[in-house]
Amino acid sequence: MPRIAGGKILAICQSGGDFVTSSDGSMCYNGGEAHAIDIDRDMLLKDLKSEIASMFHCRADTFSLKYFLPNNKKTLITVSSDKDLQRMVDFHGDSLTTDLFVIKNTKKVENRKTKSVVADSDTPTRTTIVANNNGSCNTSDTAKRRRVLDEWENLITGIGQVFDDIKSLRDALHKYAIANTFDYRFVKNESLRLTAECTTEGCPWRIHASRAAGTQEFVIKKWNETHTCGRRAGTERNKLANQRWVASVIKDKLKDSPNYSPKDIANDLQREYGVNLNYTQAWRGKYFAKQELHNSHEEACSQLPWLCGRILETNPGSVATLETSEDSKFSLFIAFHASLSGFEHGCRPLLFLDGISLKASKQWKILAANAVDGENSVFPVAFSIVDTETPENWHWFLTQLKSALSTSRTITFISNRKNGLEEEVTQVFEGSYHGYCIRQLEEDFKEKLEEEEEEKTPEAKDKIISELKKCVYACKVDEFNECIEHIKAESKELAEWVSAAKPELWSNALFKGLRYDSYSSDASVTFNSWIKSRYEPSVVQIVDMIRCKMMEMIYTRRESSNSWREILTPSMNQKVQDDIAKARNFEVICSTGSVFEVHDDPVCVVNIETWECTCRKWQVTGMPCVHALAVLVRTDGCIYEFCSKYFTTECYRLVYSLSIIPIPDVGRSRCVVPMNVDLVGEETMTTSASPLPCRSRPIIIYLIFFWLLFVSLFSSSGDLSLFPYG
Repeated sequence: MPRIAGGKILAICQSGGDFVTSSDGSMCYNGGEAHAIDIDRDMLLKDLKSEIASMFHCRADTFSLKYFLPNNKKTLITVSSDKDLQRMVDFHGDSLTTDLFVIKNTKKVENRKTKSVVADSDTPTRTTIVANNNGSCNTSDTAKRRRVLDEWENLITGIGQVFDDIKSLRDALHKYAIANTFDYRFVKNESLRLTAECTTEGCPWRIHASRAAGTQEFVIKKWNETHTCGRRAGTERNKLANQRWVASVIKDKLKDSPNYSPKDIANDLQREYGVNLNYTQAWRGKYFAKQELHNSHEEACSQLPWLCGRILETNPGSVATLETSEDSKFSLFIAFHASLSGFEHGCRPLLFLDGISLKASKQWKILAANAVDGENSVFPVAFSIVDTETPENWHWFLTQLKSALSTSRTITFISNRKNGLEEEVTQVFEGSYHGYCIRQLEEDFKEKLEEEEEEKTPEAKDKIISELKKCVYACKVDEFNECIEHIKAESKELAEWVSAAKPELWSNALFKGLRYDSYSSDASVTFNSWIKSRYEPSVVQIVDMIRCKMMEMIYTRRESSNSWREILTPSMNQKVQDDIAKARNFEVICSTGSVFEVHDDPVCVVNIETWECTCRKWQVTGMPCVHALAVLVRTDGCIYEFCSKYFTTECYRLVYSLSIIPIPDVGRSRCVVPMNVDLVGEETMTTSASPLPCRSRPIIIYLIFFWLLFVSLFSSSGDLSLFPYG
């Protein structure tokens, strides 16, 4: 059996003191205050920093964490990732206590003209852009405002830095350029990669980032941070401060102070950010901020309740729940009756939980529960639209999901087990199984592989990754251990990492739940292919795009399955035929009426009465393994009677037997807008151009009118000499 690492340490968190170095080079920490905290090996770094920030009344992004290795007081080790935190717990597993030092971040002062290019970093550092009005360690309100630009100057830190998504990277880059007073242009600005360069001719400053495989995260791959253009006294800061940026900065204050005037906006931005705006620029920024606030408030006050009501009216048996708060935040949960019925009657008791960042919308996230049909295609069961993916939102979503499901089956969940999912699934669905997404496991392993074995050839790395996959699909413990030994032969550190990565959550040999040979979900790709919009869509539009695509998907798959003539679905039928060809080569010896010995390497024992084989593949996948097929072929048994019903054509048709009914008047709802909220017309909300002042519109209309009159007069007289191309 593999070694499963675990344990907990007691950390003494110290802050506010100073390090004193003795003659032998060892260091001790004097002064400050200290707090004790339990740190579990599974604890996330962001959760630890959040708890420490609460202890010392500071912000989580204003400090770093460092510690000493046992018996080494000369070198401080930095905790910059979840893996670093796990290592710290492992290193101090036998210690009574561990000293953890909270070090306040200091601004780096460097010459932008002469700094050299940074080499590739092995360990990525994660960046989160924190709202400017949050608290910070030991500073007055005035100092907080003055420090904003100092923080922005260091939002881009180096190669290997990780951002949650492309929007976070763009925001950080924009603020970084404002703080460092230079302008940039995009060379590439795509969904998979971003490249930007300084606009000054000949300046070598350039940055390139790309999306990490299987996630929405963006990683900086190349960065030449050398500037030869010099600072430009704030002129570039003004150029980058467009109305969208102004709106993002003032939106929170405008929510609390609706009468926030353009003059006050301009004064505040000049004082706090060093940005000089004229009245028109400040007015446009306020206009866009009010528009964004209005759109969110309008939906929360009227459109979303209306939408929930219409879903329940047109699709009886569906669940549509809206929860709002006083600050206009809301959570929306939707499960159509057709989806709930399809999951109950035709799908395996298996749900993939996904937090999905949308390419078309930077404001909302989708929390989704997706099943798979008999062809292993994604089948959405329920989804929720929230502002952020948090443990609280996941708990709310899972609670709504449990209420919506009528099944008595024990459900197996698969997720990345992040953002609180590990705890929330167990809490809401007691007695269920919760496995780890294999795609996420592979990404984590590849990252560790690059870190530990950077010098290995691509072929050698592929071989090690192949052994990890064998660990996943191994159905017996001895097979799993054999794969671990193969990895250990290549790298002891990687073998230890695999053993410590909780294989009981992902290996067939150890996982207790039933996954039926499904290990990961493509829900993110599916939803993003469904939700496409040139402009930022509203929540109502997002829901309706999902509804339309699900309606089309159900109809298309139902019609397609009507032509199937086999008992099993096409892909499963093909798999059985391929395995039968292999099974014919095995010798079968009968022991009893239901127990058989099949001569393979090694010899396997098949019990067709209990649907079991000693290779365990039949039990794990729900489909007869090659040994069971060898027995059934030998005894002229009906193969299809020994396949899980979830892979039959009949069950597939049950998944798609009900339709989602159209909502004909969606999008035409109206709401009563509070008196202090300006109503913005639909046409204005979808345009990307700046709004024209009302007094300019009559002038343009008159000019167009006289131009048309002028052309018509000359056309009627036949004199078109003034028009050389007439």
